[in-house]
Amino acid sequence: MKKIILSGSTATGDLTIGNYIGAINNWKSLQEEFDCLYFVADLHALTVKQDPEQLRKRCLSFFAQYLALGLDPDKNTLFLQSHVPEHTELSWVLTCLTPMGNLNRMTQFKDKSQQHSKNINAGLFTYPVLMAADILLYQADLIPVGEDQKQHLELCRDIVVYFENHYGEGVFKMPEPYIGEQGARIMSLQDASKKMSKSDENEKNFVSIIDPPKKIQKKIKSAVTDSGEVISYDPENKAGLSNLLTIYSVLSKRTVNQIVNDYEGKMYGHLKVDLAELVCETLKPVQEKYEDLMKNEDHLQALMKKGANKARERASATLKNVYDRIGLLPR
Repeated sequence: MKKIILSGSTATGDLTIGNYIGAINNWKSLQEEFDCLYFVADLHALTVKQDPEQLRKRCLSFFAQYLALGLDPDKNTLFLQSHVPEHTELSWVLTCLTPMGNLNRMTQFKDKSQQHSKNINAGLFTYPVLMAADILLYQADLIPVGEDQKQHLELCRDIVVYFENHYGEGVFKMPEPYIGEQGARIMSLQDASKKMSKSDENEKNFVSIIDPPKKIQKKIKSAVTDSGEVISYDPENKAGLSNLLTIYSVLSKRTVNQIVNDYEGKMYGHLKVDLAELVCETLKPVQEKYEDLMKNEDHLQALMKKGANKARERASATLKNVYDRIGLLPR
């Protein structure tokens, strides 16, 4: 039996070149070795106020981007979180087990509360419990987590212990963090001290996977670098330039040193022009497939339904065991 890996992206903002390099590009290799489930986390997106029509379009777009980026729906289970109602059902059970003190310690809640001070809702507070339900429903063995999600996985593991203390073992599998081949950490184009984010309000900070070529070129050419003239890799003193070299290295499959040697005696502008062309070339087949998929919404809806049905087979079995263990009558 292959080990189960589960991951998802919250349906906010735009998937970026940072998401591609740091995570999604690696997902393609995992589908050969593991039993993989990938979902669009549309329920998690509701912790921030959403325009209903825009949310619908974004969920469809994210799903199409998953496919365009090379995730095979026959080798992976691809679905929308809201299409599997067991997520919210299990989340309520787990919420009733989770101590308030644990949620009060979640640093991401504190950070998000500052960012969205006019909309500090209960969903934002209990977000990690829904994330635990996402994981535990599918008996996931391994969870790829970034630095900002490690605390949430730790809470998920604590919740397994709380459940076992109340109702016994054998219902949930204890998930482990997946430490595989790590994609490079890609930083903001305008502020290299912070990670590139798909939810950034400033579009100049990121390159979207579906940005048109002219827009990509403009963003990379306007990326903030230092005032020097020598092209070298120095994350501490040349953070912006080093970030561009990292992107160049990953996409070209060449070492940073090789690239630095190629640009000896050249200006930053030369590097930016070539990098912009490389990014456009890399994303061209992805964008072509994406555009083709978005022209056939019925096909996308059919794949979503197929993926949700596959996911529900697993999720419903887990929820049935949970309900039986905690004393709820079968339906």
